[in-house]
Amino acid sequence: MSTFLWESIAFGPIHSRRLGSSLGINLLPTDVKICSFNCIYCECGWTLEKSLTAREYYPVETVMQAIEHKLQETLAAGKAVDSITFSGNGEPTLHPHFDEIIDRLLVLRDTYFPKAVITCLSNATQLMRPEVCAALKRIENPLLKLDAGTQEMLNIINGPIVPVNIDEVVRELCSFEGKVVIQSMFLSGEKDGIPFDNSAEPNLSEWLEKIRLIHPRKVMIYSLDREAPAAKLHKFEKEKLEEIADRVRALNINVETY
Repeated sequence: MSTFLWESIAFGPIHSRRLGSSLGINLLPTDVKICSFNCIYCECGWTLEKSLTAREYYPVETVMQAIEHKLQETLAAGKAVDSITFSGNGEPTLHPHFDEIIDRLLVLRDTYFPKAVITCLSNATQLMRPEVCAALKRIENPLLKLDAGTQEMLNIINGPIVPVNIDEVVRELCSFEGKVVIQSMFLSGEKDGIPFDNSAEPNLSEWLEKIRLIHPRKVMIYSLDREAPAAKLHKFEKEKLEEIADRVRALNINVETY
């Protein structure tokens, strides 16, 4: 299994099936994935670094200089930017100065691409840090992960590196008062010889109840699209995803499938 890691702080813009023309930001080291999850489907591969503080993160000034240079370069080339997107080699909110970076990026965005939204693809595990939660509420497009309805399924699919309580995560997601997008991966397969399917009961009903409580402005439902580190995983086709989406629509919540 090959892994995919971004080799720079700012990259793109690239075409995203969910975000349009997306200029990416990677706050994490370029030689290793740093994440609080070890998801079985992650395109960056397995989380081999088990310490979230063992590596040095980019200094804030280095990050901001790289972002501004990329914004200037992109503007000069006449390229469109629909979204400035935190993604990269793991979980972006692990950066110790994530909140400061957000505040300074808001100024740069308004200067160079005022019509672009700021997006953060996050696994939501750092929402218990007040400064991270507040920073995510200051951007237009927080895309926060919820792949499971039960603790057992979260442990299977997301393989937390640090203790993660699904009910605590949902409580913090509810604090966004609907100004959040939930992204959910649906798939089936085997892990350690044990079969799983997060579209099956009781997980699906539990997930739907959590979506009802959070009541996000949108839910993005998707399945496997790239090579995954785990073997024996099965992609769901569009029809299956639409069946799940219809149950979300019954909650009067906007939903898209990919």
